Amino acid sequence: MARKSSAAKKSKPSARLRPFRRTRAFLWLNLFVALLVGGWYLVQPAPRQAEVRLLVGNAFAANKNVSPIDVAWDLWQLYYSKDFVSAPPVGGDRAFAFAGLPQVVSPELPPKRVLVNQGFVVGYADEWGTPLWAAYRMHDISPLPPAGERPGRFEPDPRTVARISPEAYTHTGFDRGHLAPNFAIATRHGEAAQRETFLMSNIIPQRHALNAGLWKQLEQRAATSYPARFGEIWIIAGPVFDAEPPDRIRRIGGRGLGAVRVPSGCFMILADESDGRVRTLAFLFPQEPPAGARLDDFLTTIAEIERRTGLDFFAELDPAVQLELEARRATRVW
Repeated sequence: MARKSSAAKKSKPSARLRPFRRTRAFLWLNLFVALLVGGWYLVQPAPRQAEVRLLVGNAFAANKNVSPIDVAWDLWQLYYSKDFVSAPPVGGDRAFAFAGLPQVVSPELPPKRVLVNQGFVVGYADEWGTPLWAAYRMHDISPLPPAGERPGRFEPDPRTVARISPEAYTHTGFDRGHLAPNFAIATRHGEAAQRETFLMSNIIPQRHALNAGLWKQLEQRAATSYPARFGEIWIIAGPVFDAEPPDRIRRIGGRGLGAVRVPSGCFMILADESDGRVRTLAFLFPQEPPAGARLDDFLTTIAEIERRTGLDFFAELDPAVQLELEARRATRVW
């Protein structure tokens, strides 16, 4: 027993040193990584250094949802990933959309009117009582302000012929789902622009599980994390309507011009431009995603969304660039 006690006493200093040695090894590893990244940073051109400073700085902002993992991944993605497609600079008005507003190319779609708001623009179909798409741009802003108080009610849009009422959705089992979201527009454009997101011309029927689940999750990323990581990003969102015989088309809110056609799902496309290159995320969501589904489960190609919606996106891009970009499916959610 005495020998065991003596041996135990001799081992104690070694046991006390182990955490210290692990900590020291961890610090040396971090120092090595910091020196490696710092050396890489110093040889980068000035525009790229500015992007890196923005990304790292926003990782310390409490309400921008940027993690250290995001920083490491983005440094690789921004400069070495094959997800980007080289594209000549795109001119035109980029206040709301990248490379042009969506265009109707299917004869099965009704005529649309373009409604320009302070923070977003909508392509609206009076015949269906619903928008076909909404487009908006999110840019980084520091500090990111809180959104104003949520408006108390939705309002008909007097610019439309359909004049859909908020009551058209009452007791239908569908939420009044925003395309251009309240929080995103409010934080960039203020209270008056926020109220415009509650116009019924910006609303589609959405099941609550989708509206309050994956759709909201993606909206929040687009409003906080993505602008903080990429500087600016462009978003196009809209409904997806299945091709059905007229007698099987589902509507809510009555008949004729006052009725709202119900989509089978929704799409969202996000575009990021960096150093003359473009990459996109494209999602197709059903109205009722399975329990436990993740955003990655609904990644698709822009070409598939065009096929399902009858719309054409990024029409101002060079045709070869457009074809390559729209055929790509992102490997993961940013």
